[in-house]
Amino acid sequence: MNIIWHGHSCFTLEDKINGVPVSIVTDPYDNSIGLRLPKLEADLVSVSHAHEDHNNVEAVNGADGKSPIVINRPGEYEVKKVFALGIGSYHDKSQGAERGKSVMFKFDFDGVKILHLGDLGSELSDQQLERIDDVDVLLIPVGGKYTINAAEAAEIVREIEPRIVIPMHYQLPGMKLDLDPVEKFRKAMGNKAETMNKLKISKKDLPSDEIKLVILEKA
Repeated sequence: MNIIWHGHSCFTLEDKINGVPVSIVTDPYDNSIGLRLPKLEADLVSVSHAHEDHNNVEAVNGADGKSPIVINRPGEYEVKKVFALGIGSYHDKSQGAERGKSVMFKFDFDGVKILHLGDLGSELSDQQLERIDDVDVLLIPVGGKYTINAAEAAEIVREIEPRIVIPMHYQLPGMKLDLDPVEKFRKAMGNKAETMNKLKISKKDLPSDEIKLVILEKA
């Protein structure tokens, strides 16, 4: 399967399951943040919360000429044999009193399990960690200010223990938001990272002896 990053918290997750192509777009943003989305198509769009830099679903066309399914709340979902689990979380450290709630989405692509943490702004509870369970690829915000920061993200990585971690929601050239750069997270993770334009993985290729930090270039 392929994981492509479009900047901020927006990814395309795409694969073929039993020969049938399936694609998911996460947290599409609008132009107000200073970045521009490419033309995107998806079977499903996940929205972690209703802020303009995460819920621009109108920017995503449906695959096969159909409108995409949109999921934006906790629950269980399925599209083309991909299973999705939405888990409630908070956008701040005050149980949502400052910035509201957010949703973490875990996707199971034929055994490859990807967790998108949305705009997580607090520590994870034992109950949340139990629901999250095992994760192969973790997509985690690291830019602070509106979400967890680099040090907090590194601690959550240690709690979840994914095979691969991909940072998101950090400062990029041209962005109008004030976020920390990804270098702070790289340092918190030990400065060992691989940069690539997209991540292509299969279950058998996942690292087993260490957590691999991958920094994706914006597509």
